[in-house]
Amino acid sequence: MTLEVRKSHTIILKPMQFCVGFFVNFLYRIFERNSNFRMKSIQKILKKKKYFKVKLKRIATNHLELKAKINGVKGRFILDTGASNSCVGLDRIEYFNLDAQESETKAAGAGATDMETLQSENNSLKIGDWKTNKCHLVLFNLSHVNKALTQHNANEVHGIIGADILESGKAFIDYKQKILYLKKSKK
Repeated sequence: MTLEVRKSHTIILKPMQFCVGFFVNFLYRIFERNSNFRMKSIQKILKKKKYFKVKLKRIATNHLELKAKINGVKGRFILDTGASNSCVGLDRIEYFNLDAQESETKAAGAGATDMETLQSENNSLKIGDWKTNKCHLVLFNLSHVNKALTQHNANEVHGIIGADILESGKAFIDYKQKILYLKKSKK
């Protein structure tokens, strides 16, 4: 099942995700006239569906930042829906107690291509009250990202939370309220 988001972006959703997403979007439109009522209703629905709320912070570059723990260690991360994988800087391997393994994958991002990577599997990741013990991370040099952030008077980040985690957590992002919703994992 495919849902067209923008002219150049297509998101592929599983049927159940589509139904929940469609339902929330439908309710959003119904209550659009009364913003306060709408948000409280959507929040109630997501809470009932066992979603956790995570506060986001808009930083100087207009990115959304969140705090998370990898292997029990706190870090600051950019939320990037366009990043296919979640990433951590190579300089943070020891900091987060990561087991780095070789990878044939090359990383590419804004301003950089064909970057060498490592990978780390089966890490614990905790974002607010949401958690997983099967977090796969791509490890590469994030110095170009942090340089761009500091040039705009923003703090450096430890990594990027990407679409892999957002999909795993069946995420909803409320940009206006700066809240990320992640669904409680089934045991």
